[in-house]
Amino acid sequence: MHTAITPFALVRWKSPKTPGEPRQYGWTGTSPEFGEVRVVWPALPHATNAVVTEVAGGRLPAARFETRGLLSDLVSKPTLNRATCRVDGRLVAMERNRWAVTHRGRALRMRYMGDDYRLTALGKHAYRLERLRDDEDPGVVVTAHETGVGSGRRVTLRAAGRVLPADLALAALFSGVDRSVLTRRGAVRAGFKRMFSFWAETTY
Repeated sequence: MHTAITPFALVRWKSPKTPGEPRQYGWTGTSPEFGEVRVVWPALPHATNAVVTEVAGGRLPAARFETRGLLSDLVSKPTLNRATCRVDGRLVAMERNRWAVTHRGRALRMRYMGDDYRLTALGKHAYRLERLRDDEDPGVVVTAHETGVGSGRRVTLRAAGRVLPADLALAALFSGVDRSVLTRRGAVRAGFKRMFSFWAETTY
């Protein structure tokens, strides 16, 4: 069902410290139209060589974004490399051009349940998720902007157009994903970070 939504904010959240367990982080808030929205990473159950972000709550379908591989144990959030995404248990097909120069060219393109999506970086702390228009639907644009510092950080979500539950689930999900490779500068920094982390881990 397509719904016009009121802008709303997700505030920073973290779990209490538990000996022997990885600490969880995330965002939590309430959409007037869709109810509670909760983003958590690393989501349970914890697994070796995998890191997962999960969205759940309210009237949204459950969504999970997972990165697997040796380097996944060295990051706190899943990255766009070697990743899989599912909404309501269904696979979201993903592709991107790693060598494009512009933000639009580097955008993550997705397809879910017959709809095409595009995730574009608007900077380090902001992004735009579009469900592209087709012959039957004008599409929608959901923007997310992260502001604040420390415990005062928040992500504000706004939509231009009428959203589907899957649209909002995907838009919220990417607030808990490392999106740095969607910009050329961020991709370079992420590459150096991965190389250094891998070197430090293997020489420890």
